[in-house]
Amino acid sequence: MNWEQLLSLKRDGDTHKRLRKEQDETRLGFEVDYDRIIFSSAFRSLQDKTQVIPLSKTDFVHTRLTHSLEVSVVGRSLGRIAGKRILEKHPYLKEMHGYQFNDFGAIVAAAALAHDIGNPPFGHSGEKAIGEYFKNGSGQQFRSNLTEKEYQDLVDFEGNANGYKLMAESREGVSGGLRLSYATLGAFMKYPKESLPKKPTNHIADKKFGFFQSDKSSFQSIAKDLGLLQRGSGEAVSYCRHPLTYLVEAADDICYTIIDFEDGINLGLISEDFALEYLIKLVKDTINTKKYNALAYKEDRLSYLRALAINTLINDAVRVFMENEDKILNGMFSVSLLDKSMYTAQIDDIIALSVEKVYQSQEVIEKEIAGYKIISDILDVYTDALVREKNSDASNYNKLMLRTLPEFYRRTNVSLYQILLNTCCYVASLSDGAAILLHKKIKGIEI
Repeated sequence: MNWEQLLSLKRDGDTHKRLRKEQDETRLGFEVDYDRIIFSSAFRSLQDKTQVIPLSKTDFVHTRLTHSLEVSVVGRSLGRIAGKRILEKHPYLKEMHGYQFNDFGAIVAAAALAHDIGNPPFGHSGEKAIGEYFKNGSGQQFRSNLTEKEYQDLVDFEGNANGYKLMAESREGVSGGLRLSYATLGAFMKYPKESLPKKPTNHIADKKFGFFQSDKSSFQSIAKDLGLLQRGSGEAVSYCRHPLTYLVEAADDICYTIIDFEDGINLGLISEDFALEYLIKLVKDTINTKKYNALAYKEDRLSYLRALAINTLINDAVRVFMENEDKILNGMFSVSLLDKSMYTAQIDDIIALSVEKVYQSQEVIEKEIAGYKIISDILDVYTDALVREKNSDASNYNKLMLRTLPEFYRRTNVSLYQILLNTCCYVASLSDGAAILLHKKIKGIEI
């Protein structure tokens, strides 16, 4: 893979090549990507999707929105620092083509901003709840009418694939969705493969999948334009990651490692003394002890250590990226950047404590259970109504329910797979609060 091709400014529908030297520096193409994402309705819904504690209304807890904004800030720093190093190593990118280090920061920031845009309500349990409906719930009835890969898309419903769909899918009169640059869409794609074969290797890019069957040809076109190397064999569609994806992933890893931990402290699930000790181990080489000891309040001590920890991990992630740039460009780097960090032991300790005290807390478990029931019931009502309408067998109740759907999701003149996938994507678009309210209305609890 080569950087000039990977930094493509091309957008869906372009008939000519967009050259970096011809870009308006006051509103660079990659920065337009950021703007389009942040003004999208899908991004706005993240304000009511909780990052750690599902349904939590606690002021301390990060939502998917605040988490995404923080990841984009960290991603911008990662991209700029790495971009500066890349241009020093490959000066022709600046001298011949006009690329600047800020371009790398803008691409990573935009992709990082969108990294959770396709996630359903109720955290990662929302993805599992959708999949469970088709694997063990009423959705099993559709299996015989779907191809193996179509069914796998549903039983392993993936927020990353839904995110790509939201940003790149064409609709009537709207070609290419948000029409983001191919560089940003490539950097967004953490798992550039289809749902089957499932986890064919231990490579980080094979951990999950990144696009549904309905979007396969769309992504293949983008991958070809970016020059992504093919990894799949036979009919399996799989590509090497865009190199900047590693920085997007690192930004997310850094934020959830440090900030989910911080949420646990603020919620009282992790004791302050214990937590601060873990963070101090991470920043022991850069901490200003005199400055730290002068901080009288917990919030200030935590804020100082958080900033120091994030900065420490940013610099270390860039070190790993640059040391392995050749491997990354050749598709030979098979783990995340933090897996090669010199702080792996400290990161693992922090994550283990977060898992024990936060992710497996009673509050999280109880509310994830509620999320399973809510999502299953909503899917039941809408899949039944849509399939019956397709078969000209809809009841009056079915027809009433269809009128509550946005017009795009009411379409039944498409395949069964498309109907089921669209229904899943509609449920995934709901915020936590909207899903709860809709469930109450379906159950007749609230009118």
